[in-house]
Amino acid sequence: MDKPLKNPPPYAITSVDHALRAAAMLQLEGGLTVSQVAKRLGVARSTAHRLLAMLVYRDFAVQDDQRVYRAGPVLELAAHSQSQVSRLRAAALPHLHRLVGLLEETANLTIRTGDTARFIAGVECARTLRVGSREGMVFPAHRTTAGLLLLAELTDDELDQVYAPARHQDRPGDRPDLAALRTELARLRRSGFAVNQDRSERGLVAVGVPVRGADGVALAGVSVSLPGVRYDPGRLRSLVATLNAAARAMEADLTAA
Repeated sequence: MDKPLKNPPPYAITSVDHALRAAAMLQLEGGLTVSQVAKRLGVARSTAHRLLAMLVYRDFAVQDDQRVYRAGPVLELAAHSQSQVSRLRAAALPHLHRLVGLLEETANLTIRTGDTARFIAGVECARTLRVGSREGMVFPAHRTTAGLLLLAELTDDELDQVYAPARHQDRPGDRPDLAALRTELARLRRSGFAVNQDRSERGLVAVGVPVRGADGVALAGVSVSLPGVRYDPGRLRSLVATLNAAARAMEADLTAA
């Protein structure tokens, strides 16, 4: 039996409908100009521009050097198909719980979407003073442990594209010093781990390593977060070894799945 057609809600909000349709077009069709969006929606060019500006502000869209709008970090999550995100999360959770049991600190799994890092799984430790779960939250990639590890996978050209000035004209504070970032990423490639101290939040330290797919490409980053007052640099090597063991176990589970 055919599925019945959807009926519009009785109190439709036109502006919301236009914004959702524009977001869907960017996700499904790729780059579009203001004029193209205006024509498709049947609205004035100025209206389309305001809609797209709001989508950019909320990270549903980005604008490139040619003034073409494309899917932004929120919509780019679709690049990690839902099944892949679900598989990553399912494979990671038992090992995140194990990490928390071993280290008594909060553990997270994070992916990169564009220039942002999205926390897709988190397990809090039971200590009174602890870092809360970041699951579902989005931060600038260069300000997070896993985000830095995943940016380190990019070539110079890919990094330039992620941080193209046009993509950050509405968020200039989110664009890092690329020369300094390249130096830092080169160091991360050599070490294989990242330490974030007071970078995303004052008083917080996070240590992380990459989780790789069967092809060797980093899919995510696994990390532990702890209050800075409990961080002992002398334990760093042990923390990294424990994280690497968890990452290898996650990779094995992903391959088996």
